[in-house]
Amino acid sequence: MRYLTPFLKNDLCKKMVFLDGPHQSGKTTLSQYFLKTEKGHYFNWDLDEDRQDVLKKKWSRSDTLLIFDELHKYPKWKNWIKGIYDTQKLEHQFLITGSARLDVYRRGGDSLLGRYHHWRLHPFDLTERPAKMTHEECFKRLMTVGGFPEPFFDGDETSARRWRKERFDRIIKDDIRDLESIRNIQSLSLFVDLLRTRVGSPIVLSNMAEDLQVSQKTLKIWLEVLEKMYLLFVVRPYTAQVPRAIQKPPKVYFFDNADVIGDEGARFENLVATHLLKRNHFLEDSTGYRFELHYLRDKEGREIDFAITRDKKITSLIEVKLSDDTVSKSLTYYSERLKPEKSLQIVAHLKRPYSKGNLEVVCATSELSRPLVLDN
Repeated sequence: MRYLTPFLKNDLCKKMVFLDGPHQSGKTTLSQYFLKTEKGHYFNWDLDEDRQDVLKKKWSRSDTLLIFDELHKYPKWKNWIKGIYDTQKLEHQFLITGSARLDVYRRGGDSLLGRYHHWRLHPFDLTERPAKMTHEECFKRLMTVGGFPEPFFDGDETSARRWRKERFDRIIKDDIRDLESIRNIQSLSLFVDLLRTRVGSPIVLSNMAEDLQVSQKTLKIWLEVLEKMYLLFVVRPYTAQVPRAIQKPPKVYFFDNADVIGDEGARFENLVATHLLKRNHFLEDSTGYRFELHYLRDKEGREIDFAITRDKKITSLIEVKLSDDTVSKSLTYYSERLKPEKSLQIVAHLKRPYSKGNLEVVCATSELSRPLVLDN
């Protein structure tokens, strides 16, 4: 049972539920789990027969739960589901799933506001470690084959590479072309390959535009599309409470940790980033607070890998180290001035955790295994 299961079950009794997240992160398996205990029907828009049944509204009145997968690929999906929900909400529960951001791909005139709850499903991580798998084995798999269900449970690096190639082809050559008017798919693929080598580093689009022989505006649009499709996510600098902060370019991380091309340090930083974003999304979807992931840097070059904000206020500072357990000077500096609720240095290979004042140096497997709940 995935971490969202009880929350989705509760919300389905109240409104429609929109469930989105990366392609092949487990949305279909999770949604069909409910059909084990609820009478209902699953429709996949990508299947011709299901697509025709959806448009003809062919389902039974006795179906308690109706699941519409990839419905956002129907250009008029928003108005269509609004009409269905408004006329049949007393007879059915509705679960709409998709591999693109459903809060973005809402097309049509009328708003769905007030008719649905939105949840985002992420791949597996240490918070969902299988009971028979040790923390060490789970961490190793996340660092080598990533947290998507199929390669994660298989654990074979060769199979994972083949799976990853097929997933990239599906997203870039099929899904993006279905939803966006991007014709230069080859250059888009090259753009993604460049981003995979620059995880954790500022992304200067003007330089990359020159390399790829496309405009900077085009790369900005492509980056937004890749983010909408849950291939990657962007972390931007935080400046509101930081004296002499500078507006540096954004950083990019991938939902699949195994997408990272680089050394172990870059892949570990990506792993921490995916964990923090998963926690942020869960807390935002479950509590209604606005959680955001940033990084910090000022004109003196003091930088912190991650800062978490809740309703625009910094609550946590996180520095990521592969093996260095010496407290970062930048973490000390920002912690003293910004006074967040938590200041952590997460270390992949740490002999012994310790505290120094209000700072904590913690082991990755321990810290990243904490439940996805609000601390206070």
